Amino acid sequence: MRVFVAGGAGAIGRRLVPQLVARGHEVTATSTGEGKLALLRELGAEPVVMDGLDAASVRRAVAAARPDAIVHQMTAIGKPDMRHPERSFATTNRLRIEGTDHLLAAAEAEGVPHVVAQSFAISFGPHTGLLTEDDPIDPGPVETVRKMAAGIIHVEEAVVRAGGAALRYGGFYGPGSSDDVFEMVRKRKFPLIGDGSGQNNWIHLDDAAAATVLAVERRAQGVFNVVDDEPAPIGEWLPYLAAAIGAKRPLRLPVWLARLLAGEFAVTLVSNGRGFSNARTKQQLGWELRHPSWREGFKHELAADSPSHTHS
Repeated sequence: MRVFVAGGAGAIGRRLVPQLVARGHEVTATSTGEGKLALLRELGAEPVVMDGLDAASVRRAVAAARPDAIVHQMTAIGKPDMRHPERSFATTNRLRIEGTDHLLAAAEAEGVPHVVAQSFAISFGPHTGLLTEDDPIDPGPVETVRKMAAGIIHVEEAVVRAGGAALRYGGFYGPGSSDDVFEMVRKRKFPLIGDGSGQNNWIHLDDAAAATVLAVERRAQGVFNVVDDEPAPIGEWLPYLAAAIGAKRPLRLPVWLARLLAGEFAVTLVSNGRGFSNARTKQQLGWELRHPSWREGFKHELAADSPSHTHS
């Protein structure tokens, strides 16, 4: 197949492109500037400069590539800001809304039959079991969280409506992932709030890429949770990671103080995050995890001197 990877130079794109090439697909991969074109070429792709927020740029790139499938991996996440997370995600939200619409319009205009897009496994609410793909993303009542989630919700609704697949990735760790959360843990800037019962969902980049390849090859439709087998309470993974990297234990703050110092988003993230089930993805796509647990995965990456971190 001819596969067009929008955002091919990003953390997951750098793992996805070689997997697609290894399976015999012809890959065109995009970057926002000239600086990463050589990297994309080394990975085996035909590199293209494209601005995902410019409809004409997207249309030209897709028309030239004549792909059989489009994979949307465009993000531009800034430095973590617990108090104002919407600032870190402003451009990414635009890419998830405007960029998604541009890619879908180009796909329709050029007759591209299938689109696979990046979503994110994050939802807040009562802890009443693991979320499946039938459960919608619930941003909860906090306005900053609702702004962040707007792009994720748009991706899922628009891509599924167009007959494509939206992949709810867990937090990425592995080669090329962001060092920001790792540094926050090392500097004790990521506190453990209350009992830390809120859950995160992790996924190694290589496992995420493998699920994406399967979604492309099987022309998957609908929403798929791409997370590992062990949803992770923050009260468990945060001190585990700190110990693994030789950092001091995270600071522990009561909820009332964390709300004052770190803001409502930090409290919501650490207290109310929900865990996701990957059962449907395994069953329908035949997906097998190389790193079924973040515990083993963190150890593996740290032993390889490749710190394990998140995107969020």
